[in-house]
Amino acid sequence: MKTGLNIPQKGALDFLSLGALVHRLDPGIVPFRKAIHCDIHVSGGEFNVAANLSDCFRLNTGIATAMVDYPIGDLIAERVRAMGVKPFYKHFQHDGVHGPNLATVYSDRGHGLRAPVVFYNRSNEAAAQLKAGDFDWKKIFAAGVRWFHSGGIFAALSPTTAELIVEGMKAAKAAAAVTSFDLNYRAKLWNSSGGHDRAVAVLDKIVRHVDVLVGNEEDLQLGLGIPGPTMKAKSQLDPTAFLGMMDSVTKKHPHIKIIATTLREVHSTNRHRWGAVAWVEGKSCQSPICELDVLDRVGGGDGFASGFFYGLLTGETPQESVNLGWAHGALLTTFPGDTTMATVEQVKAFAQGGSARIQR
Repeated sequence: MKTGLNIPQKGALDFLSLGALVHRLDPGIVPFRKAIHCDIHVSGGEFNVAANLSDCFRLNTGIATAMVDYPIGDLIAERVRAMGVKPFYKHFQHDGVHGPNLATVYSDRGHGLRAPVVFYNRSNEAAAQLKAGDFDWKKIFAAGVRWFHSGGIFAALSPTTAELIVEGMKAAKAAAAVTSFDLNYRAKLWNSSGGHDRAVAVLDKIVRHVDVLVGNEEDLQLGLGIPGPTMKAKSQLDPTAFLGMMDSVTKKHPHIKIIATTLREVHSTNRHRWGAVAWVEGKSCQSPICELDVLDRVGGGDGFASGFFYGLLTGETPQESVNLGWAHGALLTTFPGDTTMATVEQVKAFAQGGSARIQR
């Protein structure tokens, strides 16, 4: 199966993300109203993919983002270095009182029948102040970038972030890089920045420049403003409804080569069934299905995207790429935090039918 992508074979960076860095406070299974301590995870929908591709899959990756010069910025920058991601920072100075800030995400893990709860403090966020012209794209792309990625969370932060994504996408296209975008529709974010109608208008301008799109039926419907699926899925793991929307998506955006998403059936907070599917140039491929014992579900979708992109970047078939994304996303839910602790060998073994038997 051909992908329709013309991925450059060489480049100083295999992958470059544009997005916001955040830190997530995680009190584990204790809800915040009763929490007495938290773990801190460095995250960001766009950063997570670059971090996973670097740390697990051993590719050369980068992140273009905002950095604030204060202790939280130091903490986040240390984690970016630890994950092997090359930073391209627009620096901001913190005034000691009001910011600007690096955003905080609050997310407990829930347990059993109690779902996780996520909320934000993105007040005076530095990343929301990023604008077109803040990065020297010509210089960044001059050494070669094979793949450029951004997402809907960053697009929702402000009018200027959306304009910056479009600028980056155009620069990537001019440099012959493949472009991808994760719709990642977050109603809370869009509702605070103009609502659904603005989301559709903004995302339409971005997706015009995208080769590979990540998003489920709801993302496609809400983010792209297209009708919901005409075919009803038999279950949450049935890709029929998702695949049934491809004609509508490609009618509006005929340049898109690949659309992919995860499939998840939630029995409880800690027990899921997990799969993935991709539409590639008019054909589909679906992963196996597995049962997940979930430790921390945050970042699973980014885990899928990074494994899927890795397969495509390294010349694997679309089916093998879907399986790698599915396997990595599954493994990521077994670790605390938003980014990977898996190795590429573990991912490949699981994608090829490995098990949880002890490794001696």
